Amino acid sequence: MNAKEVIENLRQALAVSPDNVPLRKYLAGMLLEGAEWEEAETEYKTALGFAPDDQTLKLGLAQAFFGLRKLDAASVVVEELLSLGNKAAALYLLHARLLFVNGTHREAYNQYKAAIKSNPQLADKAFEEQLNEAIARSGKAGRVSAPVDDELLNYIEKEFEKPKVRFKDVGGMDQVKEEIALKVIYPLKNPEIYKAYGKKAGGGILLYGPPGCGKTHLARATAGEIEANFISVGISDVLDMWVGNSEKNLHQIFEQARQLQPCVLFFDEVDALGASRTDMRRSEGRFLINQFLNELDGIDASNEGVLILAATNSPWYLDAAFRRPGRFGRIIFVAPPDQPARVSILQLLLKDTPTEKTDYEALAKMTSEFSGADLKAIVDMAIEGKITESLKAGRPLPLTQSDLKAACGRQTATTREWFSAAKNYALYANEGGLYDDILRYLKIKK
Repeated sequence: MNAKEVIENLRQALAVSPDNVPLRKYLAGMLLEGAEWEEAETEYKTALGFAPDDQTLKLGLAQAFFGLRKLDAASVVVEELLSLGNKAAALYLLHARLLFVNGTHREAYNQYKAAIKSNPQLADKAFEEQLNEAIARSGKAGRVSAPVDDELLNYIEKEFEKPKVRFKDVGGMDQVKEEIALKVIYPLKNPEIYKAYGKKAGGGILLYGPPGCGKTHLARATAGEIEANFISVGISDVLDMWVGNSEKNLHQIFEQARQLQPCVLFFDEVDALGASRTDMRRSEGRFLINQFLNELDGIDASNEGVLILAATNSPWYLDAAFRRPGRFGRIIFVAPPDQPARVSILQLLLKDTPTEKTDYEALAKMTSEFSGADLKAIVDMAIEGKITESLKAGRPLPLTQSDLKAACGRQTATTREWFSAAKNYALYANEGGLYDDILRYLKIKK
């Protein structure tokens, strides 16, 4: 009888006796041997429902998690078993593999040796060679590449879109829109004029300012304005546990943008990817920053037709090399919306909501220093309160000026905390006048 037939017979037996833990444990073990990770996980979890303290079942579940690359979940179970004094050789081996993945190579080697000492049949020559090579390399260069395993090199291809939102859908920020237009829209619409001066369409723009003021929305609207593809990149899209893979992920994202040009490539929280190298203790971050700078420079491929937009709430943490011409050559302060902008934002937020006659100017005066996100919170609070009233009345009731004013009184300006920190950088770490816009906004004379 082959393995498939055995598994099928076990399933039939469990259909009759679903709470038979030894039978289910045997089935889960067979699935684990056959690398049927998802089914093994299901069976181990089901068995643990009947026997929650069974350490053998927990170890099997951790092995299934590891096979599915659910590394955090596997680590939690392994740490629990070790804390309980479990000395199973298979547990030591799994712990070694998890430590190796996390870059703790010497400790991984010790755990591996403990495993094969307890059970020599668990010896894995290939894994042992990887451990030895990793320790040797880390001793020489302090940096270890990921082992060559195609299943682990799970590089990404980012989804992209063609946004329909335009500048007119972004309330206020007229000066910021004009600066972006000079860098992006006009070169695309008037290429011959820009070429006469040796200027190309594309390049980099860094948007900075307090959170919730529309930096991401503005980036998407920029792509919509020029009918370009839009790729939004977050930290998790780039960073990888294997040293070297983060750089490859970043390169792949740039390559995809180059193939989709005209394309707006937007990096949110860019300071997390490009933090100052002088503050770094480990070399891996420096390699990623160097890769990022090379991609911005277009050393191996042209970035013509690719606009790189990035947003940060903390520009002072960004490595200074990003601010050189040709990289993020234009740095734009995105301030909280002024009074006319707050009027526009509130009108946009309420355009599809039933309202009585609304005095937007009065509301805008009440919300000085409020971000776009703060204004949305006000509208959401007012709507939630009105829904409660509407349910009691049995019909939808329109929002009133009183509803909106009451919501304004319950919301505070979240930008104030950001400005209290930004003021110190603008006063005492303002090389080249980089943060002069902050001082002007706060009406502070240098």
